[in-house]
Amino acid sequence: MSVLMNFAMFPTDKGASVSPYVAKIIAMISGLGYEYRLTAMGTIVEIPTLQQALNVVDSAYKLLEPDCERVYVTINLDIRKGNLGRIDSKIKSVTEKLKK
Repeated sequence: MSVLMNFAMFPTDKGASVSPYVAKIIAMISGLGYEYRLTAMGTIVEIPTLQQALNVVDSAYKLLEPDCERVYVTINLDIRKGNLGRIDSKIKSVTEKLKK
């Protein structure tokens, strides 16, 4: 199974720049060994199971919860039977079609 999760999580009570909090979450994801892509509006993570994806969201919240009164989260999931590797293959598929 492959779960592509696009999510954004950040505190709403820490001013205009929340990058230190986002960096904590990215470091945690990197430490878990999951393939990810940081974007300007969120992070895409490829994870083998839905439960593991939900665990990442829970762990990310637990990183912010001690210091933050309010946390905003958006999550999109693409769950598909089959192998991992879609984080790159989906982009490659579109890119190849643009060359035609």
